[in-house]
Amino acid sequence: MGSAWGAITSAEVKRYQDQLLADSDFNPEFDQLMDGTGITDWLLTIEEAEAATRRRFFSPTSKRAYIRPVPTSAPLARILNAYCEMTKDASHIRVFDDIPSALQWLGLEALPEIRSAARRRVGRISGG
Repeated sequence: MGSAWGAITSAEVKRYQDQLLADSDFNPEFDQLMDGTGITDWLLTIEEAEAATRRRFFSPTSKRAYIRPVPTSAPLARILNAYCEMTKDASHIRVFDDIPSALQWLGLEALPEIRSAARRRVGRISGG
């Protein structure tokens, strides 16, 4: 599980993704739960956000659930969700308003335990 808070930049998103790739515990088959409820602003363009979703480091069968802050990132989240649905080779990415809905989509009953390696923080984004 990852989490993000505050104003998020494109550089922080890229650093977070790079951190996942460098983590020896990372497995591309993992599903991802990203808690974005603490985000106050997105300081990146739609193009930068699309580029972040196009990076291929998760398996095509992996599910990636993003819990968005309400209503801060509603327009961006809807655009990214539509983009992901139209992109045939993207990982399965869905945007949710709450953690229970995201957990259900991921097939989980509760939040997973987070290993210490996944608790590292990069900028205002943390987790794995």
